[in-house]
Amino acid sequence: MRYCSHCGSPLEKRIPPGDTLPRFVCEACQAIHYENPKIVAGCIPEWSGRILLCRRAIEPRSGFWTFPAGFMELGESTEQAACRETLEEAMAVVEQCRLYSVVSMPRINQVYMVFRAQLVTPEFAPGTESLEVSLFDPHSIPWSDLAFPVIADILRRYVDDSAKGHYSLYVADLR
Repeated sequence: MRYCSHCGSPLEKRIPPGDTLPRFVCEACQAIHYENPKIVAGCIPEWSGRILLCRRAIEPRSGFWTFPAGFMELGESTEQAACRETLEEAMAVVEQCRLYSVVSMPRINQVYMVFRAQLVTPEFAPGTESLEVSLFDPHSIPWSDLAFPVIADILRRYVDDSAKGHYSLYVADLR
């Protein structure tokens, strides 16, 4: 960040009075510009014990598998974002969304909030960000072809919880 979005003047990084962290501050209008982590809302959609995964059509990690997930938009809840991402990436409608995991990733300034949900019907298709979409039995998940380590971590815990028939909220800090 180099220029103030309020007045266009150059910014300086310093600790503003009453704060404890360096922020971008406009010397001309005194506006403080905060940088905050981005929320990634995801969904683990299920149908008859199988998990819906998408093969990414976009970078990073195009061609690799993931559950539907993406950045929250302004004006939506995390649950709404997870359902929207499922519709956009897998053309699938889900219900009974329940928070399953919260994973902080401070090194990349992201927080993953992942919900478990049921597909309303077993109808799905690739959205614009997906090459293909498929239901996987837990034993047939393409573990070596998952897009990101955080996806693999959350899915492994989910598969373990599914086998036990008990889902507990998973909270982690992956530094």
